[in-house]
Amino acid sequence: MAQADRFDGRVAFITGAARGIGRAAAVRFAREGADIIALDVCADLATTSYPGSTREDLETTRQLVEKHGRRAVTCVADVRDFAGVKAALDDGVAQLGRLDVVIANAGMTTVAPTWEISLEDWSETIAVNLTGAFHTVKAAVPILIAQGWGGSIVFTSSVAGLRGLPLIGGYTAAKHGVTGLAKSLANELGTHRIRVNTVHPHGVDTGLKTELPSLLDGDHKLGAFFQGVLPDPALAPDDIAQAMAWLAADESRHITGIQLPVDLGRTNR
Repeated sequence: MAQADRFDGRVAFITGAARGIGRAAAVRFAREGADIIALDVCADLATTSYPGSTREDLETTRQLVEKHGRRAVTCVADVRDFAGVKAALDDGVAQLGRLDVVIANAGMTTVAPTWEISLEDWSETIAVNLTGAFHTVKAAVPILIAQGWGGSIVFTSSVAGLRGLPLIGGYTAAKHGVTGLAKSLANELGTHRIRVNTVHPHGVDTGLKTELPSLLDGDHKLGAFFQGVLPDPALAPDDIAQAMAWLAADESRHITGIQLPVDLGRTNR
């Protein structure tokens, strides 16, 4: 259940905010009192089989935030472009006055046996999921340190950031990188009271479809890598947003450097 005043007076910066987990996080933080800086690329990516987000998607996120009486600054930028991310964040902080929470969420995935991944596919997967996460914190951390009152950074990793999931080798490599990046940052930023944690979703119903189910047809051995323990067919984006809000809130003020699975028990196997 949302706590209406948990983030009163605070500002959250969220990448990949136009839809899916990013939108759910923006709405969740707004319901709990935060103003939002929402960034998304709003374009198709070269190697994905599903359509990219749109400006209309990002506008819908803005409207949903404002329905909760909170301010929203939206920005179209590609997390692969550090200058664009920094400019968008600096503008959002100038308008809203501060920065407290960073949700490094932007991501994408494609599907293929690892040795069949194209060079373009590999490069884009690493650039969006890992380099984009680095750009996000590179832009945000100096602001958090300069403010002097701490903060919380939450990365969207994946069960693929903890396990060797088949057929998504590039994504798995990138999300393992995100997990390691967060661990290093947690050690570096603790003295500034900036906490850094990762959330590891599995099987979230975002409406985006990949070729993975067809590639697993008839291969029960590989299919078992994706099975959870709980009987629910999938997670909702707000399940992940709720975990992010908890990690960013004061009640978790002594928690940093953890990897929180929200995965239907997948990592218990």
